Amino acid sequence: MKLCKTCFSSPWPFVLMTVIATITGFVTWLTLGLSNPEPELRIAVGLLVFVAVEVTLFHYVVTCMRRHCRHHAPKIDHHHRLSPGS
Repeated sequence: MKLCKTCFSSPWPFVLMTVIATITGFVTWLTLGLSNPEPELRIAVGLLVFVAVEVTLFHYVVTCMRRHCRHHAPKIDHHHRLSPGS
């Protein structure tokens, strides 16, 4: 995985996705508490939701950062024009 050091120097996108995954896992844990399952099951499902959301958001953030990175964009020669026949 080739990552641009300039784009990936800020930890905020990764902190934010961890906060979102934590809140989602916690809300899942609280919701399962309403149906009285075993405590181990509540914890396991909460952790599973946390991991699933964290992995999904990590993939999304890295993909977006790569797509919008302007530091490694190919240089375009504006003086070179292609002829219509080529």
